[in-house]
Amino acid sequence: MLDFYTVFWREMLAFRRSFWKFTATRLISPFLYLVAFGWGLGRNITVNGGSYLDFVVPGIIALSAMTVSFNAVGVSLNMSRLYHKTLEEYLLAPVSSFSFVLGKVLAGTVRGLVAALIILVLGFLFGARPAAGLGFFTVIFLTCFLFAALGVVAAMTVPSHEDMSNFSTFVILPMAFLCGTFFRAENLPRVVADLIYCLPLTHTSYALRALAAGKGLPLVSLAVLAGYVAVCLAAAVWTVRRLR
Repeated sequence: MLDFYTVFWREMLAFRRSFWKFTATRLISPFLYLVAFGWGLGRNITVNGGSYLDFVVPGIIALSAMTVSFNAVGVSLNMSRLYHKTLEEYLLAPVSSFSFVLGKVLAGTVRGLVAALIILVLGFLFGARPAAGLGFFTVIFLTCFLFAALGVVAAMTVPSHEDMSNFSTFVILPMAFLCGTFFRAENLPRVVADLIYCLPLTHTSYALRALAAGKGLPLVSLAVLAGYVAVCLAAAVWTVRRLR
């Protein structure tokens, strides 16, 4: 059961070597989003009586947590499986499928948490003041974990690296723009809004926004995220196990 630590520690050693490069690259997109939507488009916009900057920062955090966690695990694991052929080292090692997945997913979660923290700091510098407490980071952790697990599922099932990009285009990209990150999903047509409400990132955006405003953690959103975590983790373990 503790074998996951070996996988996790190896990933963290690799992350330590590229930490500053990782940090620098993760500053660019959030900075541009904050300039465009915080200082540019959102300067004269108010949402629910507050500034648009305070509204959009939790959405950008949710967006970054999803994309960084998914790509950190999915892209590298897909390359290891299809091109570098290093995945066999893990599959032949005396490490259980669950431990392998847990180590990879936790490593992706750490990267997602670091990216979210970077945006939180940038948001403070731009003037946003979200109430970032324990519940706030719990939601971010669950989001990072479930999308890192989804990255494992995608990496182990798609037949080529090009299809990995297609998966991101058809699954990750729509959630990035529609799941309450830059506007409330209720503004969309009712049928579309109901469909989007079933997606995990919508609940991340809504939960972070509620917590940032000091309104408490929505239990429905917490339950939905926890359910997605369980499903994605189980699916990730199954996809790895079937290759052994």
